[in-house]
Amino acid sequence: MVIMGLQLGGDVPFQKVYLHPMIRDAHGRKMSKSLGNVVDPLEVINGMLLEGLLKRLEEGNLDPNELNIAKEGKKKDFPDGIAECGTDALRFALIAYTSQSDRINLDIKRVVGYRQWCNKLWNAIRFAMGKLGDHYIPPSTVDVSSMPPICKWILSVLNKAIGKTVTSLEAYKLSDATSTIYSWWQYHLCDVFIEAIKPYFFSDSQEFESARAASRDTLWICLETGLRLLHPFMPYVTEELWQRLPQPKDSCRKDSIMISEYPSLVEGWTNDRLENQMDIVLDAVNRIRSLKPPTDSNERRPAFALCRGQEIAATIQCYQSLIVSLSSVSHLKILTENDETPADCATAVVNKDLSVYLQLQGALDADAEREKLRKKKDEIQKLQHALSQKMDASGYREKAPQNVQEEDMGKLTALLEQLEVISEAEKKLDANI
Repeated sequence: MVIMGLQLGGDVPFQKVYLHPMIRDAHGRKMSKSLGNVVDPLEVINGMLLEGLLKRLEEGNLDPNELNIAKEGKKKDFPDGIAECGTDALRFALIAYTSQSDRINLDIKRVVGYRQWCNKLWNAIRFAMGKLGDHYIPPSTVDVSSMPPICKWILSVLNKAIGKTVTSLEAYKLSDATSTIYSWWQYHLCDVFIEAIKPYFFSDSQEFESARAASRDTLWICLETGLRLLHPFMPYVTEELWQRLPQPKDSCRKDSIMISEYPSLVEGWTNDRLENQMDIVLDAVNRIRSLKPPTDSNERRPAFALCRGQEIAATIQCYQSLIVSLSSVSHLKILTENDETPADCATAVVNKDLSVYLQLQGALDADAEREKLRKKKDEIQKLQHALSQKMDASGYREKAPQNVQEEDMGKLTALLEQLEVISEAEKKLDANI
């Protein structure tokens, strides 16, 4: 390519070369025809039944002994054949694998997982098209300041995802870029934002009209920007989905996502304070979900949030309806330190200022709850012991910077407060039995 570039164009065709790790099979073995572990990319893209894989081995030039070994390897690794994954899922998986040092142990199940993730992207676009409507016209600019907090939050995390992706690409840390994009799409947009805005569209009430309008605009911005961010890694899916999105009326939109401008940071989107609040809210949601019994499929139970301080109480109050929606509880009651927690409750500690309870009247397994509290207590005690040893070590007070000592003291205080909360929960549990 270099010689042809010099000969025909008078210059080299590229200045840099990216060397990726060697691709091996899922067990870390070098791909070999005699082992029967060679994976043809076309077999992953188009899919192939086990019979087809074995037939391709027979069409080769292996001797009978090697052929038998190769067939056994294929049957063991692909008992049902290889599922159709498509080009984009394979490309994304290989790029994500580059975080491994000198080898890529290619597991087809991971490629299948990314194919299923592509389906999630389709579902997100399908949801958006239903909520945007046939006559929706995207705005050329948006006023972030007047948006609901959930809209401000998703734009803020999108802005950080853009910044981290661009930085990773410039440093050739491709796996970091794919990880950032995947996390934003999966854990922020699909799992939180789309679920959070659904209540705005359940009714045509005028109460939610401004929130609905802001949610539509934010949803379109997220999908359009997110597809451009993902495009280098999944060119075919993103092109197809991008073409389906509504177009702004007064914008010179490109004919293809391929020649559109790559996303860049937007001044005014980043909101660290709001992101910190949402981190607490999502932690509370996850803790409440973890308290639900496995037998509780659709039942919604009452939940309680014990807030130690006005600041945390204000945060939970602000996002109360969001917590109820995301954690699938009947309602959430905010408690202060002076309030009595209801009986028959499972407990989880979010942080030193916040604990959550889920009422499991008639379904509380006291032994299982006690074991859960014990494991959490052991975990915190180990952290406390390690931190105490660090702070008690000789020379710590003389050598460690003052800000580090203050930070460690704060961590130690927080751990002790969490242990106190767990002890109270254990006493409460024993009193209810």
